[in-house]
Amino acid sequence: MSIKVKIINDPVYGFLRIPEPELMKVIDHPWFQRLRNIKQMGLAHLVYPGATHTRLAHSLGACHLMGKALDELKTKDITSDKDEYVAARLAALLHDIGHGPFSHSLENTLVGVHHEKISQLIMHRMNDEMGGLLEKTIQIYDHSYPRKYLHQLVSSQMDVDRMDYLNRDSFYTGVSEGVIGYDRILQMLTVQDNELMVEEKGVHSVEKFIIARRLMYWQVYLHKTVLGAEMLLINILKRAKELAQRGQELFSTPALNYFLYRHLTEEDFRNDPEHLYKFLQLDDNDLMVSIKIWQTHDDKVLSTLCKMLILRKLYKVSLSSESLASILGEKRKLAKNMLGLNDEELKYFVFTGVTSNSTYNINDELIKIETKSGAVKNITEIDDSLVNQTLARAVHKNYICYIQ
Repeated sequence: MSIKVKIINDPVYGFLRIPEPELMKVIDHPWFQRLRNIKQMGLAHLVYPGATHTRLAHSLGACHLMGKALDELKTKDITSDKDEYVAARLAALLHDIGHGPFSHSLENTLVGVHHEKISQLIMHRMNDEMGGLLEKTIQIYDHSYPRKYLHQLVSSQMDVDRMDYLNRDSFYTGVSEGVIGYDRILQMLTVQDNELMVEEKGVHSVEKFIIARRLMYWQVYLHKTVLGAEMLLINILKRAKELAQRGQELFSTPALNYFLYRHLTEEDFRNDPEHLYKFLQLDDNDLMVSIKIWQTHDDKVLSTLCKMLILRKLYKVSLSSESLASILGEKRKLAKNMLGLNDEELKYFVFTGVTSNSTYNINDELIKIETKSGAVKNITEIDDSLVNQTLARAVHKNYICYIQ
């Protein structure tokens, strides 16, 4: 009997083939379809106008690369049975299911629960609803499945998540530095003692992958204007929640209203499924329609912040390896005179912080290389490796956001 294959046209990889009915059952689920309304790169489109792609597209891409990785491993007699193959593809597909609107901005303000924890809770709910379909998927995702390398393909320092978002974000921003030879890396993957590693002849492709990630962080993800836009959104949500906690009425969609007027923990999410169901009604649209209306709110701080975002009158941002404390007082004084704010309100318009780029974390699970002799080395131990000399060093920069 022929298998009905679903084909999705992706601008990055071309046609994505999905022959597994289990995958289509998840893709068609409303909780997955919600990711259509969550931008992959948050507010980066305010700097790179093409960066409006979604978490749904990224999740499909990660699932596609997972299939390619497992197909390559199969040619090296590292086989997965059909259930494992499907479960691993589902784990890649669902790895971002717990992201809220604008992702990390929401985690820091409205919902004090990390998106990975919410992803786990959603998978468990879906698994119950689907009669145990996601049992192995959940084990692969939470690292309890015996084949360790399947989890590493989903989440590690060289996983299908990073491979896809570097390619995809590079494509949509037009920043060519993010382009990586993902095909070459996938072909060089191997497994030894149940651990994922790369054949020695693929070392330079891995170095390029790590270099691309570093460049994309400073040029795109931590671009000073992108950073300023994200901080502006965080401050809007902080102020809105502050006003809500004081009992002030705020226009908001029902889902957003639910979280504005509550303080919820991970334990709350685990104990009461209603919190999760409300979370799954949230997407970028809830925030943006509310922010549009808040431009006319009586609170001067909230209305000013919202106008800044809607009209793209963003914070001015300076980055430096030196302390910026010396200019903080001057910027605060200027903002105070400009807007007539008190000292407490000024924190929303002038503030400092630290951002960092740890492209390759030597304290995390390291990328391993299988040498030609069959020995296994960490990539930092390979002779003349750039990762050892340069890329493993975290870079920290101070920033100041202000208005003028």
